[in-house]
Amino acid sequence: MKRRLMPLAMVIVGLTITATLIAPEPPALAAASMPAPGALLWSDEFNGPAGTAPDNSKWVHDTGGSGWGNGELQYYTNSTHNAAADGHGNMAITARRENSAGYQCHYGTCQYTSARLLTAGKFSRTQGRFEARIKLPKGQGMWPAFWMLGDNVFTDGWPNSGELDVMENIGKESGTVWGSIHGPGYSGANAANASYTLPQGKALAETFHTFTVDWGPESITWYIDGIAYSRKTKANTPGPWVFDHNFFLLLNLAVGGYWPGAPDSGTAFPQALLVDYVRVYQLAAPPSQPAAPASTRIQGYAGKCIDIAGRQATEGAELQLWDCDAAASEQWTFAANGTVRSLGKCMDVAWGSTTNGARIQLATCSGNAAQQFVLNSAGDLVNPQANKCVDVADWSASAGSRLQLWDCAGSANQKWWRMA
Repeated sequence: MKRRLMPLAMVIVGLTITATLIAPEPPALAAASMPAPGALLWSDEFNGPAGTAPDNSKWVHDTGGSGWGNGELQYYTNSTHNAAADGHGNMAITARRENSAGYQCHYGTCQYTSARLLTAGKFSRTQGRFEARIKLPKGQGMWPAFWMLGDNVFTDGWPNSGELDVMENIGKESGTVWGSIHGPGYSGANAANASYTLPQGKALAETFHTFTVDWGPESITWYIDGIAYSRKTKANTPGPWVFDHNFFLLLNLAVGGYWPGAPDSGTAFPQALLVDYVRVYQLAAPPSQPAAPASTRIQGYAGKCIDIAGRQATEGAELQLWDCDAAASEQWTFAANGTVRSLGKCMDVAWGSTTNGARIQLATCSGNAAQQFVLNSAGDLVNPQANKCVDVADWSASAGSRLQLWDCAGSANQKWWRMA
């Protein structure tokens, strides 16, 4: 598992300030319908003529080639050669393999140029919906990001300021997006983060995708194209919840670094991060889990239901497929903290395993990552920690067939739905 360490050197109102940043990396997949937002508060639609510089009433440039503490290879410029409207309604942040200005980087003469834009000193906000529609670049060594930092990074430092990564991607993971939060006690290797991988081997660079976070008073939910794939809460965050003050926005395209690695012979240049829009809305209501009955049966393969072996609240009892009936051991509650409960205990991945074949069992509720499950709109019952699905072992339709964790394949033995 890779992590990144980036010092952020920013120039705001003539003042250069440096802070140290770290960003994410473990997995997650889930979903829920994305609620409608509230009123639009701020936006940039990037509708200027081709070659137009970023609106200086909304954005400032970060510049330099220090490597940003992460061994990155680009020099961030304030040139329209690296950040300008493309004339088609997008801001193009362009990484180029060139350096006509002779910029110096931490390793010598810079090989690449790119751009980083931020709203610090121009716009910041506490809570709301933060969204951008973006077409990502492709190729080994590319590292685009849409993220946020607390305004107090300049006075209180990082991670006390908080960091919220709406979207990160690296070229060698062409179909995977990452989202995370960082704060005191949960930064760097201990950041709270998650990922979503497009189905059927699709790449993020093939078309535009919408990346969204809903940031409420006590939770943050991540979406891609309206599909929720991660939710972090104040109650389950392993440190102070620092998402209670204004944050500003950042967009950048890095080249190389310890996490993505350097470009190789197959990486074509120039590469562009195309941003159709960035919008900030009020939340119409605090983010919440989809409404569900107090308890429900979970029906799936062969028309059978998820049941508890022995039908008792026994610690470690295996979960199984069984004929659907009115037994209490087939009644499940989807709790607000992401757990799924029956007989006063929780659905659990044995030993917190993330490997294929891990047993799905009943255990004392702790709310830890092994007990987090989301039933998404596609019918997948997903454990975000493992980015894997609850699966009927060996495609067996027999009563008593055990349940296990397995790579999500969209197959019939992994499909589930609530049944009254």
